[in-house]
Amino acid sequence: MQHHHSVDASGVFSSPVGADLRAMLSERENVLAALQVDLSADLRFAAGWVVVTSERLLACDPGTASWRDWPLGNGLSLRLQDHGGVGSLELHGPSERLALWRFTLAHHAQVLRLVQRFEQQIARGDVGGPDEADEPLCPTCHTPLPPDTEECPACARAQPPQTSTWVLLRLWRFARPYRKHLAAGFGLTLASTAATLVPPYLTIPLMDDILIPFQNGKQIDPGLVLLYLSGLLASALAAWGLSWARTYILALVSERIGADLRTTTYEHLLRLSLDYFGGKRTGDLMARIGSETDRINVFLSLHALDFVTDVLMIMMTAAILFSINPWLALVTLVPLPFIGWMIHTVRDRLRTGFEKIDRVWSEVTNVLADTIPGIRVVKAFAQEKREAQRFRDANQHNLEVNDKLNKTWSLFTPTVSLLTEIGLLVVWAFGIWLVSRSQITVGVLTAFIAYIGRFYSRLDSMSRIVSVTQKAAAGAKRIFDILDHVSNVPDPVQPVKVDRVEGAIAMRNVGFRYGSRSVIKGLDLDIRPGEMIGLVGHSGSGKSTLVNLISRFYDVSEGSIQVDGVDVRRFAVADYRRHIGLVLQEPFLFFGTIAENIAYGKPDASRDEIIAAARAAHAHEFILRLPHGYDSLVGERGQGLSGGERQRISIARALLIDPRILILDEATSAVDTETEKEIQKALDNLVQGRTTIAIAHRLSTLRKADRLVVMDRGEVVEVGPHDELMDKQGAYWRLYEAQARRAEEDAQAAGVVIVDSSLLHPAHPAGNS
Repeated sequence: MQHHHSVDASGVFSSPVGADLRAMLSERENVLAALQVDLSADLRFAAGWVVVTSERLLACDPGTASWRDWPLGNGLSLRLQDHGGVGSLELHGPSERLALWRFTLAHHAQVLRLVQRFEQQIARGDVGGPDEADEPLCPTCHTPLPPDTEECPACARAQPPQTSTWVLLRLWRFARPYRKHLAAGFGLTLASTAATLVPPYLTIPLMDDILIPFQNGKQIDPGLVLLYLSGLLASALAAWGLSWARTYILALVSERIGADLRTTTYEHLLRLSLDYFGGKRTGDLMARIGSETDRINVFLSLHALDFVTDVLMIMMTAAILFSINPWLALVTLVPLPFIGWMIHTVRDRLRTGFEKIDRVWSEVTNVLADTIPGIRVVKAFAQEKREAQRFRDANQHNLEVNDKLNKTWSLFTPTVSLLTEIGLLVVWAFGIWLVSRSQITVGVLTAFIAYIGRFYSRLDSMSRIVSVTQKAAAGAKRIFDILDHVSNVPDPVQPVKVDRVEGAIAMRNVGFRYGSRSVIKGLDLDIRPGEMIGLVGHSGSGKSTLVNLISRFYDVSEGSIQVDGVDVRRFAVADYRRHIGLVLQEPFLFFGTIAENIAYGKPDASRDEIIAAARAAHAHEFILRLPHGYDSLVGERGQGLSGGERQRISIARALLIDPRILILDEATSAVDTETEKEIQKALDNLVQGRTTIAIAHRLSTLRKADRLVVMDRGEVVEVGPHDELMDKQGAYWRLYEAQARRAEEDAQAAGVVIVDSSLLHPAHPAGNS
């Protein structure tokens, strides 16, 4: 029997190991999906293969030419995950992991297809069954489709869905709380639409029973005229009242949906891990939460309501037209297929056009988000013209994209109007012919023309809504791109409650990667409660990454970090971080008062607690010298305060929450010597009784550390007190000596005579240096 293979398999058969694989296959065994993995176990680039057949899963590990295989059965499962740009595919048996393959995310789509085919084959339970070559194939990936479906689930997951108006239906999750109001609004819309359809119908008796008989010499009945005119007035008043009520109710609902959408998106954004923000521009995220939600809100409050009204008007008008005269009604519908075809064609162009406009507009907001916060740097380097040109270029690009889209839209709208006018002309001609043959009356034709005017005007209005709908759909897609993103630092399903933290930290075989680059590997370290640890090493040695892992800004790729014997991944993220105080090299202050910034981690703190924290941070004196003391406003990002003052407020902020674990990341590296002394006094108060992990390039600032941990290329190379490490004359000694020589050279260049080199580094006796 001839083998049948998917298109995915062509690559493996043309590879160097293809002949070996072909020889392994039995006569009835077919290859269903194949994946080329491109990373070895130690994250080096190497080619390997994972293949799913109708009977088993086979693998040729990267860098080898030998194949392994596992018969398909209910005990096997594939688990897919990615972290930092590197994907992992794990094969698990009933009780253990059987194999692990790694790949770059460029192969993510192929992995999804392979997992899909594997799961389908396991679910069918017909391993080694009939040949599957006659099954319907997916036109994209050419793998057999599941029964009773025309969509390939693997392709649906692997490929980003195209923006469509259907994405707007996902907004229902935000509309569900207001479904009663929406139902009331829909009822009012139905009633108001019906009321607006009454006047054209009353024109039939007005023409046939009053005006035409009057022209033929019959007297007008005032009572009958008054009755018809009263009906016209009543329908107009009813339509006005119902339209006002439905517009008001639905506008209130849409505003609340828009507000909920903004709040939910922002809250979800705050829960995402730091690696998400590392790949995003601030201006782009601001545009999504701001302008995109506003665009959706306008669509919901105005255009969606108009669209529903138009649909109801067209349906009800069509029903009335067919009830009056079916043949004339059919002539009315002649332009509809042409208009429908144009809407379908233009919608695709508008969809892609608005997506591009959104991306281009984010370029404009990105320039603003870069320039305004960095205006000091712009002015310092006299780059105002350059930044103005950047904005002009981005704005010009935005203009060109909009002009291109407007060419399509400017042709579409008049064409629809032309078709409706032609349709009206055809109705006039056919109606006059019917009147001439006495098949309808003049009143019926007049009413028909009145209804057709409303019919075609609504049809024209619906065609114009296409533009607004595609804008809203493009905006909704960008919003759901945020909402669909899952944090790489998730909360556990059943978190361990954190009441009290002692501060014991244990790291076991910790590994972490940024993309395919290993930053930390095989790290083991124990930190006792209340101990102060100094992290030292060259730039890029992994110090900041390690404290980010302890703070759980990222999760480890391998191994575990335990606090008081519990893996930090078992804690709820927010509960765990309440016990961690962080003082950064560049402290960030928010726009607001000094008191509000100090109390940021404890908003309900009393004024006495805030002052006590400021005193301990040696910030109380300079705060009192400010015009309004603790109520003095701090500019955005701490403008108006010196670097040392901002740092002491940051230390006061950490002191106020009374953390059990304290992390100091280059807290004194960006200030002068005098300010460093003030900050060091504050830090001495801060570290008392806390587990402290301090990073510093100036080794002298770590003189009070209980132990120093020397890192190099993501590994711990030395651990011990200062004197012990100096006696070893290893990595720490080399760092210390290099820094001492650099300090002496700087001092001599400044004209300072060094009598005793220990003055530069009080932590170590002069004789040892």
